[in-house]
Parts: sequence; structure tokens; C-alpha cells
Amino acid sequence: MISKPTCRQRGFTLLETVIAIGVLAVLLTGFMVVFAPAADGIRKSINVQQADRMASALEQELVTLRKGQESATIKTGFDKSFEWIENENGAKDALLVYQYRGRITGSLRNDNTPEPEPSVKDKLPGKGYVVVPMVRRRSDTADLAKDLEAVEGAVYLVKCTQLVFDTTSGGLKVGTAGKIIDPKGSTPYGSADGPPIYPEAVIAFSAEFHMLPAKTASYISGDAFTKKFNSAKNPVFTRNLAVRR
Repeated sequence: MISKPTCRQRGFTLLETVIAIGVLAVLLTGFMVVFAPAADGIRKSINVQQADRMASALEQELVTLRKGQESATIKTGFDKSFEWIENENGAKDALLVYQYRGRITGSLRNDNTPEPEPSVKDKLPGKGYVVVPMVRRRSDTADLAKDLEAVEGAVYLVKCTQLVFDTTSGGLKVGTAGKIIDPKGSTPYGSADGPPIYPEAVIAFSAEFHMLPAKTASYISGDAFTKKFNSAKNPVFTRNLAVRR
């Protein structure tokens, strides 16, 4: 009986495997070099869109006089913006900007904003709820706490400071936080003086947006928020804005 030699199946050697892994690593590195900048650009564009929405919401809210916000010194939207920019230098009346899910059906709240929708189960945006950009003072505890139960995305702390004329460069520069002055001079104006005495039709200001590490009512009403407010130095983004009479 003549025996036939058996065929031995040959696999990859260790050297061939190492070479294949090296080629794959080179290809992956090239892929990351080519596509990482494009992905980073997409992330930046999304962030810019979000920043624009937050800035627009702040600018609009500052000149919107809602029901219950009237007082002896606040009679118009410009009065409101004057006082909010001047007095938001403390943690108590800090400005918070965010988006929350609002109910499409049902009655509005006293300030004409939709009631929050905490649950999104079986609900679609645009049908079951609408996303509402909102700006509130930290001292507006009742409505703020309800909004935070339905918040979408991050909550931003905003610090606003008036822009005044720089006599050296002829442009605008950031003034002193918590103060509004004649932008072409040095005369200070307080809430008691108000917009009637303020000589300009526009208040230009710089708005620094700081992302909060938490967005719960307990965090925002507690000491941790006050520490964050006092130590906030590096904003996520800054916008130069203006409000008009």
C-alpha cells in the first residue's frame, strides 16, 4: 500500500502577522489625520449654533418685560435690561440661560412661558413638546426649579459687563462689573437713576457664558453654585451684545 503525503495547511507566520498589524496601524493613523479635523469642524459648528441660540435668547429676554417684572424702577424692557445688567454681579441674582421642554397644550404660566414637560416618554419634539430657550435669574426660584426638571442640554451662568469707550484706541472695552456709566464719560448711574437719565439709546455689553457642572435645583440653590459664580474665570464662549430703548 502506497501512502500519499498529507497536505499541511500553512498559516501566517509571526512575522507576517506583525507586518499586517503594522500596515493596519499606518492606515488607521492616516484615516485619523484626514478625518479628525473634519469631525472637529463639525463639533465646532454645532457649538457655534448653540452659542448663537443662547446669546440670542439672552438678548431677547433682556428687553422683554414679562408679567410680574414691573416695579417702581422697571416700566419698560430697557429698564429691565438696565437693572439686570447692573445687578447681576452677585450670585443671588445671577443670570442662567438654558433650554427646556415646554408643553404644547395647556395654559401658559403667569410670565407667558409654557409649562415644563418633565417626561418625554412616547413624545416627539414638535408634537409632544417644544424646546424653549429661557433666561431666568437665580432668585426666580419657583419657575426655575420647574424648568430644570425638563431642561435640555447644559445650563449656562452668564456674566454681563457694560462695554465703554476706550479713549486710547477709540473702540470699546469691558467696563466694571456691576456698574453702568455714561459710555463716553465716567458718570455712574444706579437703578434709582435708571434709563431716563442714562444718555445713550443703547447699552453695549459683554456676556460671558460659563457652563455649569450640574443642572439640578439643589446645586443651583446651594453654596456650590455661589463658589462657582465667584471663581468662574474661563467662559465657554463670549458674545458682545447690545440692548436698545
